[in-house]
Amino acid sequence: MLLNVRQYGEPVLRAVSAPVEKITDDLKNLVENMIETMYATEGIGLAAPQVGVNMRLVVIDIPEDEEEEGAEPEMITVNGEQKPMRSIMPLVFVNPELEPYGKQYLFTEGCLSVRGIRANVARPEFVKARLTLLDGSTMELDCGGLLARCLQHECDHLDGFLFVDRVSSAAKITLSKKLKKLASSR
Repeated sequence: MLLNVRQYGEPVLRAVSAPVEKITDDLKNLVENMIETMYATEGIGLAAPQVGVNMRLVVIDIPEDEEEEGAEPEMITVNGEQKPMRSIMPLVFVNPELEPYGKQYLFTEGCLSVRGIRANVARPEFVKARLTLLDGSTMELDCGGLLARCLQHECDHLDGFLFVDRVSSAAKITLSKKLKKLASSR
């Protein structure tokens, strides 16, 4: 079932999400609906607050076509072993703990909850993450590239932050009219 993606200006997007206490059938059903919604809206990640649910839950799927054509598959470290990134997609997790590190890089981001706006955001290049999966196991990741950026972006949603909060002061001024229009149109 497709879910309604909440838009800029809705209070649920600014709330700090509650930890997931128990993995239930209802939670698994929500995950299926979030993945379906993410694909239907052509996103690569979706956090529970974006569908109006105040819990620390994220789904991510970096499509193969996001990787450079002809390039070797992107490798990441999963529980201490090198694996192709595709081997863990779609990635579904609760209660993440992130430790971004490395040099800050600018990259253009957009968001399903801030439609029609894209802006450069500086984020650390790499992330170490501890993620609880739906089977209750824990995955430890060390990654860079688009997955590291997507982890940071989606986990920001769990703490009430949007990518537009992370843009430069000059970009905030440039975006202010568009953001006011978005907030008033919901």
